[in-house]
Amino acid sequence: MIRRALSVTGIIFGLMAAWVSPVANAAECGRVTIADMNWASAELAAYVDKFILENGYGCKVELVPGDTMPTTVSMTEKAEPDIAPEIWMNSVRQVVNKSVKEGRLKIAGEILNDGGEEGWWVPKYMVDKHPELTTLEAVLKRPDLFPNPENKKRGAVYNCPSGWNCEIITSNLYKAFDVEKAGFDLIDTGSAAGLDGSIAKAYNRKEGWFGYYWAPTAILGKYDMVKLDMGVPHSSKEWDRCTGQGNCADPKKNDWTKSIVMTVTSGDFAKKSPEAFEYVSKRSWPNTVVNELLAYMDKNQAGGEEGAEKFLKSHEALWTKWVPADVAKKVKAAL
Repeated sequence: MIRRALSVTGIIFGLMAAWVSPVANAAECGRVTIADMNWASAELAAYVDKFILENGYGCKVELVPGDTMPTTVSMTEKAEPDIAPEIWMNSVRQVVNKSVKEGRLKIAGEILNDGGEEGWWVPKYMVDKHPELTTLEAVLKRPDLFPNPENKKRGAVYNCPSGWNCEIITSNLYKAFDVEKAGFDLIDTGSAAGLDGSIAKAYNRKEGWFGYYWAPTAILGKYDMVKLDMGVPHSSKEWDRCTGQGNCADPKKNDWTKSIVMTVTSGDFAKKSPEAFEYVSKRSWPNTVVNELLAYMDKNQAGGEEGAEKFLKSHEALWTKWVPADVAKKVKAAL
């Protein structure tokens, strides 16, 4: 947890400092509300923003519960909260773009500079042993390396839990690439825990594993996986027609779409807090960093606040690029 306990000297120094610059900063920045969205990477981002805005810019920050659609609607209709740190645009693109044109929302920047990654993966130790297994074509030739635990004569493709959109996509691609004909069965993992558990079990035993996963996540921070080259380009037209649609009768081969993940603010946030808006416009990190932090949080049963402290202490070279030198100095002092 980011420490609240200070020495007596620190308290005195802090009280003295409060009479100097932070008061002016608070007046300039004012109250800022941030959506604390209900998945780990967004929660982490919210707490990083909270710590930097409070301690570096003097903002009075409040975290409010959020989720993609409710938060987007609330920001559009009520201009609250001020910031949604992690909006996966593929699911709300039309709503956001319309609201941006109307001036109700503003896109600050791309928080995941790799974008959200989805696809079919295999463990890196499999590629180390069989270097050709970086493509779907090569994997489909070797069902013997990825045995179905219920039928060793066939391979296994581990799917998303039922009800998730990725379950529909994986099922369509399974048909499009004739994966069944290649000797693989599609395995229903039942739940997120079941999917995670299948990877953990394979990794612990150094067994073959082939299936769907996404990033940034704790699993891909903990286990080194290789995303397969699907061998075809992504077609957004085919994706909208069939790949991402349930009950599609004739799916065609397709690659996974990159998920654009943006920070979105209310329309007037840049006007009322221009320095804070500039910060969230610059704030962007790669999936490798987020995966690492999510794995740390998972291992230590830590929340976003602890994850933010870990990030700020271990990735100073990254976050100090997002803020002016005087702000970075305040944030480091607060740590």
